[in-house]
Amino acid sequence: MKLKTFENFDNEELTKLKNEIDEMSHEQLAKLWRFGDSSDKYLQGDAGSYLKDRLFNHFGGFNPNLSKRIGW
Repeated sequence: MKLKTFENFDNEELTKLKNEIDEMSHEQLAKLWRFGDSSDKYLQGDAGSYLKDRLFNHFGGFNPNLSKRIGW
């Protein structure tokens, strides 16, 4: 079975992914970034870049309290 990579997503699917990322909390994004599987659709291609931008630029990335809450 071939995995559906981000490059196969159309604009409608990309918009949906971005909306879902926008709905995620700082903690949810941090967990996904730290523990997510590299094949996760949120971590691939433009969606991954968008998630990274939201986590680090919008929320300020990781801090000690957040890291303690989500673990390693």
